[in-house]
Amino acid sequence: MDYFVYLIYRAFTGLIAALPLSAVYRIGQALGWLGYLTCWPYRRLAVSNLTIAYGDGLSRPEIRRLARLHFTTLGANLLCSIKASNFDAARMREIAQVEGMETIRAALERGKGVVLIISHIGNWELFAQLCQFLPEFQWGTVYQPLGNRYIEAHMQRMRQKVQLFSRKSGFGAPTAFLRAGGALGVLVDQHAGDGGIWAPFFGRLASTSPLAALLALRTEATVVPMAVHTAGTARWRVVISPPMSTVGPDGKPVTTEAFTARINAVLEAQINTAPADWFWVHNRWKTPRPKFLLATYRRGMALPPGMTTETLKPFRILVRSTNWLGDAVLTIPALQAIARGRPDAQVTVLAPEKIAGLFADVPGVAAVLPIPAGAGVFGVASIIRRAGPFDAAVILPNSVRSALEAWLAGVPRRVGYAGHRRRWLLNQMIPEPVDLYRKELESGEKVVRRLAPDKPHQALRYAHLGKEIGAEAVAAFGEPPPGGPAALPARGAFLRIGLCPGAEYGPTKRWFPERFAEAAKLVSGERPVDWVLFGVEKDRALGETIAAALGDRCENRIGKTNLSELMTELRACHALLTNDTGTMHLAAYLGVPVAAVFGSTDPGLTGPLAPPERVRILRHQVECSPCFLQQCPLDLRCMKAVSAEEAAAAVLALVGERSRPNLV
Repeated sequence: MDYFVYLIYRAFTGLIAALPLSAVYRIGQALGWLGYLTCWPYRRLAVSNLTIAYGDGLSRPEIRRLARLHFTTLGANLLCSIKASNFDAARMREIAQVEGMETIRAALERGKGVVLIISHIGNWELFAQLCQFLPEFQWGTVYQPLGNRYIEAHMQRMRQKVQLFSRKSGFGAPTAFLRAGGALGVLVDQHAGDGGIWAPFFGRLASTSPLAALLALRTEATVVPMAVHTAGTARWRVVISPPMSTVGPDGKPVTTEAFTARINAVLEAQINTAPADWFWVHNRWKTPRPKFLLATYRRGMALPPGMTTETLKPFRILVRSTNWLGDAVLTIPALQAIARGRPDAQVTVLAPEKIAGLFADVPGVAAVLPIPAGAGVFGVASIIRRAGPFDAAVILPNSVRSALEAWLAGVPRRVGYAGHRRRWLLNQMIPEPVDLYRKELESGEKVVRRLAPDKPHQALRYAHLGKEIGAEAVAAFGEPPPGGPAALPARGAFLRIGLCPGAEYGPTKRWFPERFAEAAKLVSGERPVDWVLFGVEKDRALGETIAAALGDRCENRIGKTNLSELMTELRACHALLTNDTGTMHLAAYLGVPVAAVFGSTDPGLTGPLAPPERVRILRHQVECSPCFLQQCPLDLRCMKAVSAEEAAAAVLALVGERSRPNLV
């Protein structure tokens, strides 16, 4: 098959060689126009790339016109490059105006070699013909071999004037070639994958090959940028720029990273001279796989002088939140790690309206998209599209719907666990881990007490997802978020302790209201306390029972607070006595000490993320727990095993130092 393709290639190139150059150019333009009409994936890529580069200054119609011009120019240059590969120096002077050849001569006469910065601009095949203007020097180039060995051999025969160095053969030979005084062309405009340095290109980070910088700094060769611009029908202008300095403002050699960033800036200037000439159908800003976050990339990032991370064009990440408050709180460490995962990350959280306020003050979250109650999947997709475009979506829930929302919105990279029959909606799936967390996320062990060693804590599961896409993830909260205590009326020497008797999951997670009341009375017998009851409307009856038992020193706020108000009032509490609820996780996140009663669930899986000194777990192992059932088929023996006396002792231990530091 390779040979058959080679024969077609030779027949086609033979036909092109027989035609006048101007005719070849116009045929190429026509083929480029046809390609624009029919090759929609490349058309879309070109429009996307041009939008990244020029979207701030050009309208959408202007971008599309530039894309059409690019296709016609690219077709013309590709076809003409076939014919131009055999031109001698005299013919080259007829079709190309060369500016700055004396720069290369002067650099070569130094005897330390020249690194020629070249790229896919215009008819780049003409770079190989410039050696005819200075035949007394050695010329070479680093290239990527073609997959078809017959076409590869033909190309090498056509470029006999230039010594070829395959990237696959290492860089010892190119280094020796430069030290011998040769001129070596190095392409600098291709995506460099995991081995590249992340440097700005048109203001957006792109993986950039450090090869040109490495060779130049290692050999002390002169670095000369070159570009070929289309100057008319079958006419070109070769521009050879002044040498680039390898010395910084302090007089010392620049680093490889800094020089690579400089090269990108030079390439930008060359492209801006004639934007239609560059190879916009190459995915220069490719999203890496699997780790599109950059925290763990070994070569790191480099910015040119005068640019900061704040001025980078953002890499926009949509994080689809879980639907329940407790689960959403447990995603915060992973969410913050994702936001720290690359300096240009701009994280937007998509969350149900009832919990969207949770993320408003989370450090690293740039925006929150609330999902209105009752919104359908198409409505949510529309919300995403209007707020986009996004470069990637991290889908935290396991549901088909959450993945379908991002798929319908056209987010190009969709990441998550396989979940429930949704593999076809994700294009990057993270394998479900089992006991990897203990080895991989050691920092989480200080916080999460794992009672089920074969299963990870839910927060570790989210953190692992972040780690798999390149974040330095931990399953622990940092410092409590800013905000401080609420400006509530002074209550003298009384402690303020919250009490949350409800649980939306079901009765098996609800301790008995009479025991809550008894525990509260025992605490009040030891310390002066103002009790505040928290919960949702359906918990109103529970609250009335407890409030009646506690009397005047109890404020019943059940069903009277939204999420924002709940957070404000929790911040003013010295501790919280609670079931395994979303409020429990919220309090732990806010830095409030928590005493939590567990029955049907497992604190090793869903316990509060808090340091040991700020949490007490009240749980007794019975033969049927954890069952994770919503309704107990027996007698709630797991809940009955927890006494009011031990709950009171846990609360008193948490408030033993009188108050939280931020309430002193």
